[in-house]
This record gives sequence, structure tokens and C-alpha cells, in this order.
Amino acid sequence: MRLFSDLSTQQIHRLFYKPPEEVLTTSDKEILSYALASTLYMPATRPNISHDLLTKKHQALTSMVICLEDSIGDHEVEIAEEKLLEELTVIYKELEIGSVKKREMPLIFIRIRSLDQFQRIMQLLGNKKNLLSGIVIPKFDAMNGTLILQELEKYNLQGNLLYAMPILETKKIIEKETRMEELLSIKKILDQYKHLILNVRIGATDFCGLYGIRRNTDTTVYDIAIIRDCISDIVNLFTRAESAYVVSGPVWEYFSSKERILIPHLRETPFRKRYGKAGMNMRTQLMDKYMDGLIREVVMDITNGLTGKTIIHPSHIKPVQALNVVSYEEYLDACTIMESNDGNIGVMKSTFSNKMNEMKPHYYWAQKILLKSKVYGVFHEEYTYIDLLKQENYITNPS
Repeated sequence: MRLFSDLSTQQIHRLFYKPPEEVLTTSDKEILSYALASTLYMPATRPNISHDLLTKKHQALTSMVICLEDSIGDHEVEIAEEKLLEELTVIYKELEIGSVKKREMPLIFIRIRSLDQFQRIMQLLGNKKNLLSGIVIPKFDAMNGTLILQELEKYNLQGNLLYAMPILETKKIIEKETRMEELLSIKKILDQYKHLILNVRIGATDFCGLYGIRRNTDTTVYDIAIIRDCISDIVNLFTRAESAYVVSGPVWEYFSSKERILIPHLRETPFRKRYGKAGMNMRTQLMDKYMDGLIREVVMDITNGLTGKTIIHPSHIKPVQALNVVSYEEYLDACTIMESNDGNIGVMKSTFSNKMNEMKPHYYWAQKILLKSKVYGVFHEEYTYIDLLKQENYITNPS
């Protein structure tokens, strides 16, 4: 798979100084962690999952989660498990006859409810488990999480390659008096199984639910003080350079239009300057679909050290990916820092002569930028996320 595979070769060459590289399910875990990008969640009961994947309905999609947990009713569990098996069987058969190649498929994960369900699903799938890139473990805690990771390790020792993505979303994590002890306990377990952990996810919706809070389309999770503080502690503990995990941004819940309360978040100037009247029309389309709120939240995710995002609608794929593309200026700075980090120079003026690059403090940042550049690519100097969103295949119908 490759990010922005929906673009033509001509479009790629025009927009990218360094095009996104192809990522395989066997690529290094470090690369796969970044390649998750916009991770689309869908209930296992949703119709036509296999059809949509096989027909490449959402070409830009690089990762997806088929959910057996909160997105389905408690009385639907058995039906959802049967539907999951049915859909994966269809995909497996098409791969076997060669009508589709695995390298063209997104990374597929299943979100499980329990250890028992995980064991049952793996047994039912048999060889079809090779379709999966791993599992998502909701409401992760040290005790239950350890048992599931141990079981996952067993499957990998049998020749499989499955990763885990724990979701941090429990009461003990959001409540201040128990948070740090719980996070440290989870971190200790994850460190033991770090080779299995592809990504750490944040369940902001569950956190908000514990307090009867729900952000609206004019605000982001960072505007909710209790969630912002919790994210801060998660980032503090799990993205430290000495033992870092890729942490993804929480889900953006909206895709339809209602009456607006606050001033739109998207500035007019970049759109008008870039495309004139067409750019302003595009800005209006984005705001009508409440993409301005999503864009603002993704910018805040990136600013706070998060990479990629959980999404619940295909129209969110391109904005998340576009905003994570590395700018030409960032890329040159990162290259300069990596190339000059031999101890002979402590600080030097950036290539664009607008900032100072310090070799030691900015080294870890530069490493992350170069990793992102492999997966998301690097824009030519004159291009930004607006140019990616301008492509005619971006605007979709949310119905």
C-alpha cells in the first residue's frame, strides 16, 4: 500500500518533492506505526465490507478496524462474529485466486471484546488470520491486557505476524488520583511486549462519557480541559525518546452540517491566495462538512506529538493524511540536523534562514520527521495540504 495511491503519477510528481514510499505488511514495525494514518473504524455488522475493499472504494485508505465491541449491540455479538468471518472469507478467496493483491489492501485489524472472544475468533479464522495485521484492545489495563498480549505472542510464535493496538480509555486513566499509577502499570506491560505494540490509541469518547461531556463541531478535544490534561500525561509517558511509542489522535465524530455557533477555524487567506474564487468555494465545502473542526484538531494532534487519527467516515481520510505530509522546510531542517549531528556544531541557521536548528535538542524531532517523510512524503516547497484537498476526488457525500 502507499498513501495517496488515489492520485495519478502526474499529480504525485507535481505535489511531492519526496513521494510517499510503498509500505508492506512485512515492513519494519516503526514504519507501519506511522503508516496507519487515517484508521477507519466500522462495526462488524456493516454490510459490504469485503465488497468495498475488493473494489477499492476508498483507495486512499491505509488502515481499518472492524469492531466487535462498542459499535455493535450486546445482543449482536454472535451475528457480528459470523459477519466478520463471512467478509474475511470472501476477501481470502479473492486473494487466493489473484483477483486482488494483498499489497493493495489496507492494514486490517479487529477490535475485540475479551480474551475469550479473541481466542474464539482466531480459531474460527484458521488460515484467514493471515489477512489481519493485528488486534485492537479496548479499555486496556495491565491485568487483562497482559493475558491478551501473551495469547497474541503464542500466535506469532506459530508463524503469524500480528500486532496489538491498546486503547487507553478507562476510568482509572482519566481520574486524576489514579492516572499516573495506572499509566505506569500499563507502560510496564507494554514495554515487556514492545515488539507487539504497533500503536497506542486514546479513547477520548469513552473518557468524555464518564463525565457526561461531548465536544461539539466547533470545539476539539483540546478545548475540553479534563481530556487535554489526560492526553498531556499520556504523551508525556509514552512518547519519550528513550522508549517511545507512536500515539494516535482520538476520533473526530462529525461529518454532517448543522447551524454553526462559533467562527469557522479555517483562515480565508491561504485558500484565496492559492486558488482564488475556486479556493474560497473549496473552503466553504470543507466548512459545510465540518472539516474545519477536524482540520483544527489534527493540527493540534500533530502539535502535541500525535501521529495519525481514528476516523469514522471515509471523508476524513484525506484531511488527516494531507495534514501529516511533511513540508519541504521541515524536511530540509531534519536532514540538516541529522547530517550535522557529529558533535562539531551545536547550532546553525536553518536553510530558510528563519530559525535556529539546535543539533541535540532537535535530534529526536528530526528522526520523527524523516520517518514521517517515508510514509507521508514531502511536499514541494510551494505546496501545502490545501493542494491535496483540492484534488477533484476529495469531496465525498457523507450520506
